Amino acid sequence: MTLSRRDFLKLTTLLSASAALNACAPAVRRLANDLPAVPWSPLSVADFTALNRITFGARVEERARLAEIGLANYIEEQLDFETINDLALDLQLSPFNTLTMAANEIEAVTNQLFDGYDRERPINELRQATFLRQLYSKRQLYEVMADFWSDHFNIFIEKEPIFYLKTVDDRDVIRKHALGNFRDLVWASAHSPAMLTYLDNQANVKGTPNENYARELMELHTLGVDGGYTQNDVMQLARCLTGWSVKEHFWLGDFVFKEDQHEPGEKNVLGLAIQESGQSEAEQVIEHLVLHPSTAKFICTKLARRFIADEPPQEIIEKAAQTFLATKGDIKSVLRVILLDGLAFAQPKYKRPLNFVLSALRMLNVETDGVALQDHLSRMGQLAFNLPTPDGYPDHSDAWQGNLMPRWQFAFELIRNELPKTKHNLNALLDVSSTGSLHTDVDSLTSLLLGAPLDRLTRDGMIDTVHSAGATPEETLQIIAASLIASPAFQWR
Repeated sequence: MTLSRRDFLKLTTLLSASAALNACAPAVRRLANDLPAVPWSPLSVADFTALNRITFGARVEERARLAEIGLANYIEEQLDFETINDLALDLQLSPFNTLTMAANEIEAVTNQLFDGYDRERPINELRQATFLRQLYSKRQLYEVMADFWSDHFNIFIEKEPIFYLKTVDDRDVIRKHALGNFRDLVWASAHSPAMLTYLDNQANVKGTPNENYARELMELHTLGVDGGYTQNDVMQLARCLTGWSVKEHFWLGDFVFKEDQHEPGEKNVLGLAIQESGQSEAEQVIEHLVLHPSTAKFICTKLARRFIADEPPQEIIEKAAQTFLATKGDIKSVLRVILLDGLAFAQPKYKRPLNFVLSALRMLNVETDGVALQDHLSRMGQLAFNLPTPDGYPDHSDAWQGNLMPRWQFAFELIRNELPKTKHNLNALLDVSSTGSLHTDVDSLTSLLLGAPLDRLTRDGMIDTVHSAGATPEETLQIIAASLIASPAFQWR
C-alpha cells in the first residue's frame, strides 16, 4: 500500500472534521435515495444500533437474519441460545485442553516442565478461547452476557494462584449461569475458589476476620454501594464467611468449609438474626441478598447501562427491577424488558476496546487465531481478566475516550494484513456487490461498517485524498476501510 501512516492520519483527520462523523453525533444519517445495492440488508439506525448492542459487531448474516425476522424475534432467538448450533466454534476450541480440566489438573500440567508447560498456558488458553468465542460464536447475546458477568464478578487472573482457578470459575460460574438465574450465579461465585482466593477469604478465620470478600459481595455483587448496608453488616457477614476456603493438597483448588476456622456465635446481617450453623450461616445471607430490592435495582441499572445508555431511563430500570423480583432473578426475563422495551431509548455509547476490536473483525469477516489481538487489547487497556481491582472494566463512555492512537494503529495494521495469523476478507465482501464504480464501492463499505453511506462530499473528499497519495482503486478501498475503523463514528455503537 502506498499510503504512509502520516497520510493515514491526515485522512482520519478529514473524517473527524466531517459533520456526518462528528463524535458528538455518531449516528450516521441516511441520505434519501443514496443507499447502494449491497449483499447485506440495509437496516434502520435503530436496528443497526440494537444489533450492535446485542452482538460484538453485526456480521452480514446477522443483519440479514434481523431483517428477516424482526428485532423481537431475533432477541428471542438469541435468548434461546442452547438451540443455536455452535459446533464449528466448539471444534476450533478443542485444542485448548485446560478449558475442560479441574483446577488440580490445570495446576499439574503447569508443573510438567519437561513438556514445556508453565503457568501462562491456562491463562493464554482462557484468554484466547474467550476472544474466539466473542468473535465467532453465533450465540452472541450469550457471549455479551458472559462478558458482562465477567466484569461484574471480576477476578484478576495474574494473582497467585488464580492462574489455575479462573478457568474453572469461567466455566462453572460465569458461562454456566450467564443466561440463567442470578441467585444461582451469586451462589456459584460465592463457592468459587477463584473468587474466594482473589478476595482473600482463605485468610478469613475466627479471631481475625478478613472483610474483603464480605464487603465486595454486598457492594459489587448484590446490593450496590448505596444498597443500605452498614460497616457492621460487613463485619457480621465476614464472621459468617470465616472458614470458607480452598483445598490446598488433595483435590487442590476445590472449595472447602473449615469448621475449625469458623467464628462461633450468633450473627446479625441486615437485620437477620443468624444462629450458629457453620457453612449455612453465610448461605442464609446470600439467599437474602440475591432477592433484595436494592440488588434488583443495582443489577438492572448495570444491565441497562450496558445495553441502553450511560444514563439509562429510570422507568426501564424500575420495570426491569420489578421483573427481577417477580421472577426471583431470572436473567432472561430481565433482559426481555431491557432489550424489548429499552433499546428504543438507546443512546450512543463509546466502544470499549474489546467492542472496538471485535466489531472491526466481525464486520470484515476476519480469520484469526486471536493471539495477535491480545497485545492490541493490552495496549488499549482491556486485556481479558487483567484488571487488578474487583469492580471490573468500566462501562461509562468517558472512561475510554482519549486514547485513540492504539486504535488507529490497530486499524492500520488490520487492513494492511500486518497482524500475524490474521486476515480480513474485505475484498471478498465487496466483490459480491461491486459495480465497478469506486464511489459505489465506498458507499457499500461505509454501509457495512457504519450502517449507512456517508454524504457525497465526505465520500468524494476521502477518495480524492487517497488518490492524491497515488493509491490504486483496490488500495483506496482498503485505506478508506482503515480510516473508517479509526474514525470517530466507528468508535461509537
